[in-house]
Amino acid sequence: MSLIDMSEPRPVPTRFKDAAAALAEVRAIYDGQTRYLVTRFMEYVRGTDLPRRVRGFYPYIEISTTTHARLDSRLSYGFVLAPGTYRATLTRPDLFGDYYLKQFELLLTNHKVQLEVGLSNRPIPIHFALGENLHPEANLDPDRLDLVGDFFDLPELTYVDDAVPNGTYFLPTANRQPLALFTAARVDLSLQRLKHYTATGPEHFQQFVLFTNYQFYVDEFVRLGHAMMQDGQDHGYVAFVEPGNLVTPNLALDPMAASTGAKPPRLPQMPAYHLKRADGAGITLINIGVGPSNAKTITDHVAVLRPHAWLMLGHCAGLRGSQKLGDYVLAHAYVRDDHVLDDALPTWVPLPALAEVQQALETAVATVAGVSGYGLKALMQTGTVATTDDRNWELKDQKELVARFNLSRAIALDMESATIAANGYRFRVPYGTLLCVSDKPMHGNLKLPGMADRFYRERVDQHLKIGVLTMEMLRDGGLERLHSRKLRSFSETAFR
Repeated sequence: MSLIDMSEPRPVPTRFKDAAAALAEVRAIYDGQTRYLVTRFMEYVRGTDLPRRVRGFYPYIEISTTTHARLDSRLSYGFVLAPGTYRATLTRPDLFGDYYLKQFELLLTNHKVQLEVGLSNRPIPIHFALGENLHPEANLDPDRLDLVGDFFDLPELTYVDDAVPNGTYFLPTANRQPLALFTAARVDLSLQRLKHYTATGPEHFQQFVLFTNYQFYVDEFVRLGHAMMQDGQDHGYVAFVEPGNLVTPNLALDPMAASTGAKPPRLPQMPAYHLKRADGAGITLINIGVGPSNAKTITDHVAVLRPHAWLMLGHCAGLRGSQKLGDYVLAHAYVRDDHVLDDALPTWVPLPALAEVQQALETAVATVAGVSGYGLKALMQTGTVATTDDRNWELKDQKELVARFNLSRAIALDMESATIAANGYRFRVPYGTLLCVSDKPMHGNLKLPGMADRFYRERVDQHLKIGVLTMEMLRDGGLERLHSRKLRSFSETAFR
């Protein structure tokens, strides 16, 4: 059985000592395989009876080394840990080309051995070959849809689990070891899910991600994004993108540029907005709604984009009598009562505060609010944030709650922050949390409509500006400093 089009001979493994050449071969293999699959699928859609099963396969990158030596031991990534053979399947070089190129360069620099590129034995499911904009269900009648699996590979959960980031993936040392946290199929699945949940294509996502749980932050981000695109200044951002892939270009770069795309008829579950830079180092804001389940869902998928950092900007219940409505809480530890990640990351695992992120957040608060010294202490407290999975936690036995909060030294409670931090730790993505006290139920200040509306109007603008400035400071401060060893174990993959 021929697995690929006879007009495109099966690629043979090729070794490279140049990163750009290796990436070009990855592109050629991936494009050839997906082009073949899409062509045959379109024939199937038109009613052609295919004579045999049609298959295409992901490209792989592989490195083999016989020594523990590497050039730069200061890096937290970019090297393999021990002699052996390491491999990763790759996908979407159109999206990940710059990322792949950097990882290839580091491997070549650190180990002084060639990289091998070839065709793996991992099939590309037809859903993933079609990308985010073509769907078998939309192009086939029910009878032919039922038979798709007879002619094309379908997604298999065997190849999309998180055993590597969870630390449960073990092979005898004689076998090929993983080179990346995620398989190509796992990445492709998340790209599809991101389009579904956020109504924006993965090509628009930026490397610095803000999560929020209130629409008010979205409204302010949209206002900020449109203002930057229209004020005639070059802020370093080239476009602003909203759900529906509605792109507003920066008129300072091209006064004649027109918007493209259209708003969707209804917003998705977790709409995303993107303040884009040409190098991808802009800022994405996602409204994740309320609760740890949504927080886990979206970070599970954003993680495959390998962002440089993500932050939670949201509201919380203040637990200390000294706090005022509108005060900020900078989390330096978490109580994980969210439970959604207990199996993947046990609660006994500590989530360390990351100095680079903490310092950037504190500096951003001081800069935007115009305070310092004791003035900053009066506006912001640093401490433990408790995250719960029960929105009506106020109805629980208060004696038990008070005891838990006292023992943990918690100063605030929310429903998302610990989940986002835990998945940042799990997926090696630098994380941080800056919350704003919106109510104090344990001290008689409940969140009521009138009080909440006034609070939102007065504080959201400042809080969002702090988040944006923090991301810009992290970006400008050097990415090598940001990617800390604290997030990497003694048995790590080479890819960041």
